[in-house]
Amino acid sequence: MTFPGCTWHVLLKTALLIGVALPIAAAEAQTTETPPMPPPPPANVDLKPEEAYTQKMLPPQPQWAYVRGGGGGGGVRIFDGATGKMRGEVDTSQRGDMAIDPASKYYYVADTIWTKSDRGTRQDFVAVYDTTELKLQVEIPIPGRIIIGGEKHNFILSDDGKTAYVYNYSPASSVNVVDLVKRKFVRAIELPGCASLMPNPVGFSALCSDGTMATIDTTGTKPVTTHGPHFFPATGDPIFSNFTYDKTKKQVTFVSYTGLVYQATMGATPTVAQPFSIQQAAGVRPGETTPLDVNWLPGGRGLMALHAPSGQLYVLMHKGEYWSQNEPGQEIWVLDLASHKVVKRHPLKAEISNIEVTQDAKPLLFINDKDGTTYVLDAQTMEEKRKIEKTGGGLILTADVGTPAMAAAATASTDGSGAN
Repeated sequence: MTFPGCTWHVLLKTALLIGVALPIAAAEAQTTETPPMPPPPPANVDLKPEEAYTQKMLPPQPQWAYVRGGGGGGGVRIFDGATGKMRGEVDTSQRGDMAIDPASKYYYVADTIWTKSDRGTRQDFVAVYDTTELKLQVEIPIPGRIIIGGEKHNFILSDDGKTAYVYNYSPASSVNVVDLVKRKFVRAIELPGCASLMPNPVGFSALCSDGTMATIDTTGTKPVTTHGPHFFPATGDPIFSNFTYDKTKKQVTFVSYTGLVYQATMGATPTVAQPFSIQQAAGVRPGETTPLDVNWLPGGRGLMALHAPSGQLYVLMHKGEYWSQNEPGQEIWVLDLASHKVVKRHPLKAEISNIEVTQDAKPLLFINDKDGTTYVLDAQTMEEKRKIEKTGGGLILTADVGTPAMAAAATASTDGSGAN
């Protein structure tokens, strides 16, 4: 048989195509069948909709650390030094400063935001969060505040936790006073040339650029500001703005760029003892301001921490020249404030910018590096207990929450679960 206009190889190709297409068409017809319906659920199953919930956590504990994000990151993350676990996070912007209520009921955040991220209407306030659910309780509007990270003393509380002091710079130095009981702004107090606040039984004090300490007495109807004598050369050997405060002794400890240690006792007229050299306390020659002179010097951001019960001061030290005060620590020097002796030197395996210590009977040291890794050390033996990655590389806080017995009672009252 012949087909006009066709050749045998064309017919063979057509037959093969038809033979292949038929099985495919049959397979497609099978896949279009409706699948069987699943069986209905048993009649005795009670289906309930999911509900959102917030898990409660413990109030501040003796061995917890509060780590700021650092590097432009916001939030203050709460870590349990005993386990290394994260317990929660306090909501702050990268510009916020946090303080912990002495009664452990609230976390306070002095913060600044804009309605359009970094522009629009500016809002300055003190936010109040409860400590068990991290839930916002109220925002207390304030007229302004300085915006700077990496300082512990721009936002402080009075020892009784009833008053907050917020450092401000608009257009000159001042301090906003906030009543935390009535939750309202009280007044702004002008404080030209002074900053770095510290509690004082009569109000608060501040370091000044002329080398004096200003004290603001707020017990009367009007605040009264006085200045003490010059006790440090502000342009020759400045004092670090991150210092320590012992609430029991009402004592502040400062360290200068060359390593001089000053101790001031707070009161209506603060007194400052004669300084001594931390290098000499370790058997090393004192620090100098001479150019190119390499020596052991203090440095870092949150460069020192005080364990008040023992009177031991932990200071980050590095090898460098004068004006290298921002260099991270290569060693931890443990200074006994009573005897003026360095009782221990501990080399660090990483360069450390921030240090803090817990206030319990068996204290822990928290230190972090620029990569945001936090190391937990036994403060007495310097043994590394654990390493926590991606915690944040900012300042570290700990809470003075009373005796170990009080902490044990709080632990027994709840399960210590982290908050969502």
